Amino acid sequence: MSSLVEVARAAGVSVSTASRVLTGSSHPISAKTRAKVIATAEKLGYSPSALARALVSRSSRLIGVLVSDIVNPYFSVIARGIDDVASRAGYVTMLSNVDRRTGTEISRLRTMRDYRAAGVIIAGSGFEDDPLAPDLAEAVRQAKEQGIQAVSLTARDLGCPVITADNEAAARDVTDHLVSLGHRRIAFIDGPPGMSTSKQRRDGFLACMNDANLGDVARCLPGGFDFEAGHLAAMRLIARPPLPDAILAANDEAAVGALNALRQAGIDVPGEISVAGINDLRVARFVGLTTVSLPLYEMGAMAAQHVIDSQPGDATTTLLSHRVIPRETTARRPTG
Repeated sequence: MSSLVEVARAAGVSVSTASRVLTGSSHPISAKTRAKVIATAEKLGYSPSALARALVSRSSRLIGVLVSDIVNPYFSVIARGIDDVASRAGYVTMLSNVDRRTGTEISRLRTMRDYRAAGVIIAGSGFEDDPLAPDLAEAVRQAKEQGIQAVSLTARDLGCPVITADNEAAARDVTDHLVSLGHRRIAFIDGPPGMSTSKQRRDGFLACMNDANLGDVARCLPGGFDFEAGHLAAMRLIARPPLPDAILAANDEAAVGALNALRQAGIDVPGEISVAGINDLRVARFVGLTTVSLPLYEMGAMAAQHVIDSQPGDATTTLLSHRVIPRETTARRPTG
């Protein structure tokens, strides 16, 4: 591919003139010169930098995606939904890991503003009583003033549209499924402390247990969203018998960790204890885990389409549906 200098030389113009023509600058240049530069660029196979065009037009075909943990398969499904829609429309996605840090979200959002991104999709959950939440909301407001579409995939007070699933209802529904199987003593392996998603799922579990008059036997254990957290929580349960009737983990990875610990200990699942999770990731299907299918791909796809369509950025909330998926890790509680 030829360089801008070679195009300018072949067209007999200065490099600055060639640059203005090929980046779409409004600088006054004669139609004859413009036509000559464009024809020369086409002949030499030159393509102007997308970033250079963005700096002139104050917009690009870039969609930034901020995720809490880039190795978490939850975000992989969301990112696939975003990228499928974006690529079909000629946009490119830039995935950025923020390590569950609001300060990093703010920094990455400012970087997307520098790149004149068309939009930013904030995929991660916020934290309860986060002192940096107002600063993030201000960064979102500034991005919107610059013409950048912002979308959140969790319920956060950011002044932008939210496209999400009802985490509390999802946890309530899968707990209700366990109760319907005759389970009474149910343990919940919590998500990371302080995260809004963790609280919503815990609240859903407890609400269902209270509605079933089982609040006094409901048990919440410290945990996390990874395999190791679920494994450790289950080991603690095994070390302090009797086992509960069932375990619900805050997500599939933790549930698989718990399942692994139980099977290593020779405990029959679901003969002695049932296990369930939330999300319906690929790992859940591989091990036959009962879970709640959340519309992660659809959330990403809708968020990308929102950015592409440049819809007004009112702070509306769109809740997508979920469904309980019974599989081999749960069974009716034995009687007698």
